[in-house]
Amino acid sequence: MTRIYLIRHAEAEGNLYRRIHGHYDSLITDNGYRQISALRGRFENIPLDAMYSSDLFRTMTTAKAICGLWNLKLHTRANLREVNMGVWEDRTWGEVARNDGQQLSYFNRVSPLWSATGCEPFAVLRERISAAILEVARSHPGQTVGITCHGSAILNALAVFRGLPIEETRSIGHSDNTAVSLLEAENGKVHVAFQNDNSHLPQEISTFGRQKWWREREGSVMDANLWFRPLDMTQDVKRYYEARKEAWTDIHGSLLHFDGDGFVRDALSHWEYDARSVLCAMLGDRYAGILQLDLRRDADKGVGYIPFFYMTPPYRRQGLGVQLLGQAVSVYRPLGRTCLQLRCAPDNLVAQRFYRRYGFRKVRQAEGTRVPLDIMEKYIGYEDGIGDQGRGIP
Repeated sequence: MTRIYLIRHAEAEGNLYRRIHGHYDSLITDNGYRQISALRGRFENIPLDAMYSSDLFRTMTTAKAICGLWNLKLHTRANLREVNMGVWEDRTWGEVARNDGQQLSYFNRVSPLWSATGCEPFAVLRERISAAILEVARSHPGQTVGITCHGSAILNALAVFRGLPIEETRSIGHSDNTAVSLLEAENGKVHVAFQNDNSHLPQEISTFGRQKWWREREGSVMDANLWFRPLDMTQDVKRYYEARKEAWTDIHGSLLHFDGDGFVRDALSHWEYDARSVLCAMLGDRYAGILQLDLRRDADKGVGYIPFFYMTPPYRRQGLGVQLLGQAVSVYRPLGRTCLQLRCAPDNLVAQRFYRRYGFRKVRQAEGTRVPLDIMEKYIGYEDGIGDQGRGIP
């Protein structure tokens, strides 16, 4: 009998930014690295003979922490990837809910009716992922193997091995990041000994511990999904101006040194260069914030610069702002930018805590500004093992 520990990858950008990442190659979050440390502790007394993962960064990074325990080479397989989401890849869940709500409902129900251009139907996913796991089992008779995989792929594999039709897949339940299932394979058949166990995760680092969408039909505000539309600087200039004015007053306590017309000219220049440069964050039909990007500034240095990052007062401190960071990453990463950069007043303690929580660090003091500002930076590139030592992973 072959024992297979089937492990979901640690929390990744799609989980945090509320974006659709199937084959999209996203990074592990800071909290994800804490989950990896907890997962590594779980496997310190479980000897493995081999370790496999999909060929995406989030599964490989999760697997490597376990490989280090038993001096194993990591074997990667494309057939262990997440479901291919087609044209939905790297779109926000909020955008898809707004523009393709019926198909999103089919997807959430794991219905065979789900279809999006270029996607991988659930029937194809089920056949692919179950065959990939059985292939690993045949290669390691009588041994104990680890496989790091993905949420929908694991869900569908467990349904196949439990003999459930597609329509009953959802009854399996969602898998937390780094949750573990144990499969026992023999003579081409698989028994599920246990599934979706996240007992190694303290509540404070469990992804599901902070989110309610997987448990309740209607989650909290922080579980809401934003979508983004260009802010037309010829029609919505008043909205932009008022946002700048409100933000300045909130941070500095007065309008001293406020140059609203200068901010508008700057935004208009960015918008005329590329409409993605000035975006409205929307929650359903409600205006929730503004994200402004400067696609030209320091492009030769690999920088994705963010001149304005704004949530309207009703949506502050609701856990939604991180989705604006996700949108910035989505625009800048395909352009080859390896870091995000922005300016933040040192006495804006709320913003400072927010940016540091999501991976920004001060790199220098801004020069020539009307008020003191810190230049803060966040790495968004793909560097093998980036941050492992700094996050306490040997």
